[in-house]
Amino acid sequence: MTTLAIYGDRRSGNCHKVVMTCRLTGRPYEWVETDIMNGESRTAAFLALNPAGQVPTVRLENGGALAQSNAIILHLGENTPLVPGDAFARAKMYEWLFWEQYSHEPYVATPRFQKLLLGRMPDPWRMDRGEAALDHMNSHLRDRDFFVGDRPSLADVALVAYTRLAGDAGFDLGTRPSVQEWTKRVMGLLPDWPEGFA
Repeated sequence: MTTLAIYGDRRSGNCHKVVMTCRLTGRPYEWVETDIMNGESRTAAFLALNPAGQVPTVRLENGGALAQSNAIILHLGENTPLVPGDAFARAKMYEWLFWEQYSHEPYVATPRFQKLLLGRMPDPWRMDRGEAALDHMNSHLRDRDFFVGDRPSLADVALVAYTRLAGDAGFDLGTRPSVQEWTKRVMGLLPDWPEGFA
């Protein structure tokens, strides 16, 4: 059986989620750098793996391919402590995973992409919604260490990936102490985080 291969761009928080999940669960992986800005996700070889031409994409140990960051981490996190055993807690984790993709990622990650990779000012309306998303997180974390229950779950993995990089887009986590402390707490579980993944 081959090692799990992660095709990703190291600048992408969505790709970081997959690496974080592997590291937190002790799953071996091979990183295949795929520069989306240079068309490396649009080659014939890559499109054979993922016709949508998006990263992250993984080639599983059995040869199967899987795309979409939250689908990947749910698959990799199955039967690990990152997925709550209790049905309701698991549903709350799913709730945050859906919220991350609908109400967080488009308004925190996209402004970062616009500023860092496209070299332009982020859309003001996206920034406004990003501020609201970060405020919502700060409020939720005021009296808890993690998003669901008393231990880290895939909800924390999904949300920390771009939240920790929010400053790149111009968001100020310093005004959100609960988010700031939570980010340190979650990243503290990954002391050997690979260099250059920012």
